[in-house]
Amino acid sequence: MRDRVFDGACPLCRREIVLMRRLDRRGAICFIDVSNATTACPIDRAALLARFHASENGRLFSGARAFAAMWRAIPMLRPLGILADLPWARPVFEAAYLGFLRLRPRLRLVS
Repeated sequence: MRDRVFDGACPLCRREIVLMRRLDRRGAICFIDVSNATTACPIDRAALLARFHASENGRLFSGARAFAAMWRAIPMLRPLGILADLPWARPVFEAAYLGFLRLRPRLRLVS
């Protein structure tokens, strides 16, 4: 089982997780909503809410690498996850993720 930590208070994040759950037909991913104060957190809750996190093979990833790990767990998205984790591609995907984080507050308002 692979854990994915997300902000359940974010409408945009919730919609994305609904899509990922639909694509994860094998149930390989355990999605954990850390916006709930009773959820146990492996690291600081604020850090978990600031960026997307995922664990894979005992390692915790954040940002674009966390998305790559999630994509690798879903057969249909696995090629994208492998591509996104190639050393030359990591900075490109991380830059795109950082751009998304800057837009995220505005996107939440229109969600």
